[in-house]
Amino acid sequence: MTSTLRKACIAVCLLSVAASAFALPPDFMQKMSAESRPMEDRMRDGARRPYQVMEELGVKEGMTALDVGAGGGWFTRVLSAAVGPKGKVVSQFGPRALQQNNGQGPKDMAASLGNTEAFFGNIAELPANSVDVAVTALNMHHGNAERNVPYLKEILNVLKPGAQVAVIDHQGRMGQENAKVHRMMDTDAKKWLQDAGFEIVKDSNILRQNADDHTLAVDDPRLARSTDQFMFIARKPAK
Repeated sequence: MTSTLRKACIAVCLLSVAASAFALPPDFMQKMSAESRPMEDRMRDGARRPYQVMEELGVKEGMTALDVGAGGGWFTRVLSAAVGPKGKVVSQFGPRALQQNNGQGPKDMAASLGNTEAFFGNIAELPANSVDVAVTALNMHHGNAERNVPYLKEILNVLKPGAQVAVIDHQGRMGQENAKVHRMMDTDAKKWLQDAGFEIVKDSNILRQNADDHTLAVDDPRLARSTDQFMFIARKPAK
């Protein structure tokens, strides 16, 4: 083997080791199916596809992740498994959640996961350039451009340069009152992201559901919580 070829082989091996060292933890799928994870969460995996979402977002072991508007904590638990014990998840609920039983539900969840902090402040209170990856899921349909562009700018501020966010929501239908059925147009989300300063990396179709025609309310039992959802992967510019 020539010296040049030997060096090339070593470089490839080192790259392979580096890639494996910063991939999802090997026990990620095991944690997704563990009985300690709420049954309701596990039942939603078919529609919400945790492994695929984490892969497309580029979540890796050891990262600091932010779940914006964490709600019931589905993404918090997924992110916790994805970043592993050497990583950290900030699960953001906002000040109102703290008023409910002193925020005990989120605090209990965070304690059980071990690598998670329940945060009850606004996103703007988090340190700038401190987060490797973020998710905001099913939150933006509650607002309009006046509310959501500043909201996205706050997320942009806490992300490190080059870091990414997944923006997920229920797909709406042009011409209908989407707010009444808790939906929104993906075109609005894309524009708001760009107006906030993000670069769109990918318009993913992995959460799409063809059986949903976008006319029913998202909690309609006929949908069985399997709504058609868009997902944008957007990046904070490196400079």
